[in-house]
Amino acid sequence: MIKILFVCHGNICRSTMAQSVFQYLTDQAGLSEQFYIDSVATSQEEIGNPPHYGTQQKLRQVGIPCIPHRARQMRRDEYDQFDYIIGMDSWNIRNINRILGNGDPDGKVSKLLDFTDRKGQDIADPWYTGNFDETYRDVKEGCEALLDECLLRL
Repeated sequence: MIKILFVCHGNICRSTMAQSVFQYLTDQAGLSEQFYIDSVATSQEEIGNPPHYGTQQKLRQVGIPCIPHRARQMRRDEYDQFDYIIGMDSWNIRNINRILGNGDPDGKVSKLLDFTDRKGQDIADPWYTGNFDETYRDVKEGCEALLDECLLRL
């Protein structure tokens, strides 16, 4: 089983969108039993809150079920529990590495778009931009590429 942890600042916009999109992709491919997918925040600001209404609305618009989820903060011990720890932007990566405090010896930490031709690019935070369409496009592209990467491991 491949275990994936999606991470953003508050765990209500991008990481929950990525969790829902990746779950949908694995379900559609008949691979859901091969994956464990979760999402977390680097901050404490939204702990306990459901996915942002903009995320829920965008997923509903494209026919993807929104995973029932409550925001929670990442824990240091999750490094050993997951195969991939996927941040959405450079700030997330810095905070993930701060929380983990281990220097990522197994190379598990990366940005979602690192699996695409857009390696190194950030996924804009719709909390600030208000553009859930752009965020969804980038998340979908990253999730499809990540799934392709994971299929090489199955």
